[in-house]
Amino acid sequence: MEDEKKIYKRAYQLSLFTIFYNIIEGFVSIALGYEDQTLTLFGFGIDSFIEVMSGIGIAVMILRISRNPESSKNKFEISALKITGTAFYLLSIGLLAGTILNVINGHKPETTIWGIVISLISIVIMTWLMMAKKKVGQKLNSQPIISDSNCTKICVYMSVVLLVSSLLYELTGFIYADAIGALGLIYFSFNEGREAFEKAKGKVCACDECED
Repeated sequence: MEDEKKIYKRAYQLSLFTIFYNIIEGFVSIALGYEDQTLTLFGFGIDSFIEVMSGIGIAVMILRISRNPESSKNKFEISALKITGTAFYLLSIGLLAGTILNVINGHKPETTIWGIVISLISIVIMTWLMMAKKKVGQKLNSQPIISDSNCTKICVYMSVVLLVSSLLYELTGFIYADAIGALGLIYFSFNEGREAFEKAKGKVCACDECED
C-alpha cells in the first residue's frame, strides 16, 4: 500500500495548486471582465479569490489531519471558514446589485469571448482537480478531503454557468445573457457561503453527499 505520508503530501500539493491556480484565474478574469464589461466573468474572478481563502483553510486542515486525523478544527480553520462564508455572501449581494443595475440600464458586454476561453480551461482543470482530490481522500479514507473534492465540483458548475451565458451572448446577442449568468453565480455563491458556515460548525459533508 502506498505510504500514507506520501498521500497526505499529495493532498497538500493539490490544495496548494488550487490556491495558486485560483490566484491566476482571479486576476485574469477580473481584468478581462472589467475590460469587456462582463459582470459574470468579473464575478467569476472575484469568486476565484474567495476560493483562495477557502483553499488556505483546506491546506491547514490537511496539515492538521495528516499529523492527527482525529483532531478537531483549530481556531484558524474556523475563522477561515467564517471569513470565506461572509465573502461569498457579500459577493452574492454585489452580483445581485450589479445584475439589477445592468437590467435597468440595458447594459450589455463588449464581448464574452474571454468568458468562453476561461470557462473551458477552468472546467478541464477543476474536473481533474476534483477527481484527484477524491482519489486521495478515498485512499486516506478521509471524509474532510472527500468533502473538499465535492466542493471543487461547485467550481466546475460555476465554470459551466460562465460558459453557457458567454456562449449564449456571443451566439445570439441576447442582452440578458450576462445577467442570467450572474444569477447562476449568485445561486452557487450563496450556497457556498452557507456551506462554509455549516462546516465551521462541524458539519464535514456540507458541500455535497460524501458518498458521491
